[in-house]
Amino acid sequence: MNHSVFLSRAALLGLVSALGLATVVTTAEAANKVLKIGFVGVTSGPAAAWGTSNVRSMQTLAAWWNEKGGVKIGDETYNLDVVAFDDQKDPKRAIAGMEKMAQEGIHYVVGPNVDDGAAAVRPVAEKAGIIYFPYAFPKALYTKPASNAVLGMVANYQSAPSIYKYLKENKGVKTVAFVCANESDPISQRDGGVLAAKALGLNVVADKDTYENNTRDFTPVLTPIVKLKPDLLVLSGVAPANAPLLIRSARELGFEGVVSTETAQDAKVLEEGAGELANGFISVGGASTPEIRSTKKFGEYNDESNTKVYALQYIVDTLKADPKAIDNVDEFKKAMDTFSAPNPFLKDSSATLHYVGMTSFGQKRQLAVPLVVNQYKDGKFETLFVAKVD
Repeated sequence: MNHSVFLSRAALLGLVSALGLATVVTTAEAANKVLKIGFVGVTSGPAAAWGTSNVRSMQTLAAWWNEKGGVKIGDETYNLDVVAFDDQKDPKRAIAGMEKMAQEGIHYVVGPNVDDGAAAVRPVAEKAGIIYFPYAFPKALYTKPASNAVLGMVANYQSAPSIYKYLKENKGVKTVAFVCANESDPISQRDGGVLAAKALGLNVVADKDTYENNTRDFTPVLTPIVKLKPDLLVLSGVAPANAPLLIRSARELGFEGVVSTETAQDAKVLEEGAGELANGFISVGGASTPEIRSTKKFGEYNDESNTKVYALQYIVDTLKADPKAIDNVDEFKKAMDTFSAPNPFLKDSSATLHYVGMTSFGQKRQLAVPLVVNQYKDGKFETLFVAKVD
């Protein structure tokens, strides 16, 4: 466990300043080649915060680089162009989005944000020669024979054991109940959480309760769970828009235990939807401690963007390490095994960007981003602990 992981204020301020800059195309910029990087993910509906933080992070970093004159890869200098597609959390639309990227000759795509979408686009990505960076957890995407997907964040089966162990040792948690949406993605996360809880010796008192994703009154769902009086209520795979409604219902029903999730959340949504009732809610945060509060161009800052900003940085730095990978994803795959570059987002000067995943997937198909676990309090996230994934 590493407790010294913090974002570089200079790096963050650089990102923030980029948000307020007007687009000015100089003669030098006009002469640069254009490198298109795609995004296929959800930017509308209850889970919009997940994909929106992807797009905003990518656009912010791309704008910053472009304002500085572009990025030099090999003998060429490129301006970054982020091509975004909202898949509306629909696997069919995700396929259409990835096909669009293939038609535009894009070889590197960030997203999708959920399991179904990430699995659905795999055949298109592999056929078209696209490396994509899902924020989705099925191990089949990252284990052989699959090789084109790279996990962009910490998976629930990596974060859940750390969270439950912390709560067992520091909060006296002994019993746990799970509830999730009746969809394959959250159900998969619930099942992984159940296994992690049992492995730690926790008593799982509920693991079959589900709700429809468009539910707005969670009282009927949570009433039987609250009656069991678990020490911990896990909202597996919960979408940011549903989290405050579930928390509010649980608290109003008299639940006094800890509420947690392994998905990232939006502090403003929690504040608006649950207020003080959300205090103490534990979730996976961005790959840093919260440092930024707002931006001019994109409004309220989302802490999860501290994780999402990594994908574009990794893509560009890996291309710098092997410029032949611009048009050849096989070269990119080779570079991943030995790639290492300074991490511009952490104060620790020894921190590097590198690929991990050998333990979970048997090959390096995961970005090495710190596991930051947050606790919500009075409108903002506070860091509970920080750990690493190998």
